[in-house]
Amino acid sequence: MNAARRRQIYERLRAANPHPTTELHYETPYQLLVAVVLSAQATDRSVNQATATLFPVAGTPTAMLALGEAGLKEHIRRIGLYQTKAKHVIELSRLLIERHAGEVPAERAALEALPGVGRKTANVVLNTAFGQPTIAVDTHIFRVANRTGLAPGKTVLAVEQKLVKVTAAEFRRDAHHWLILHGRYVCTARKPDCPCCPIADLCEYPDKTA
Repeated sequence: MNAARRRQIYERLRAANPHPTTELHYETPYQLLVAVVLSAQATDRSVNQATATLFPVAGTPTAMLALGEAGLKEHIRRIGLYQTKAKHVIELSRLLIERHAGEVPAERAALEALPGVGRKTANVVLNTAFGQPTIAVDTHIFRVANRTGLAPGKTVLAVEQKLVKVTAAEFRRDAHHWLILHGRYVCTARKPDCPCCPIADLCEYPDKTA
């Protein structure tokens, strides 16, 4: 796929959604971090349902530690892998207080040093909370990048690196949100909605649905 076609794809996605953002509910960088950690292998909807009761009582690292692991589990039981995630959230809250005065760091290395925070989570936080032009690649973006020909790659890291390389600077900050929403609602895994896709004529997928 050439640069002109990639530009057209992003221009159309931008026209359809000029100010994209995450569907996770949060008010602070800390709450976003917790929500993203909880969202691994879970839906944003289930996370939002849990944090609707969690954040009013434990919306800061100090309050989360006061709630404790057992208390946290009561709020997040509906989320997959909730026991492991509860341990991670409690420990990352403790480390934020010990190492960063309770604030979420805006550096990748510091974020990835926290329990439950990998490259994808760090990218989401850096992009959404701090406006950095990172591109987090999840299963939706991996599929869209490969299926459309936008940035094909055999691994998540390869797709991320290709996207960063081929995405023009003006689109880079919002690319993650456009692509994840496109994959979640249009270019779905089992049956992409090609007839309603705004970039169908630009997409290089050979098996478009009728």
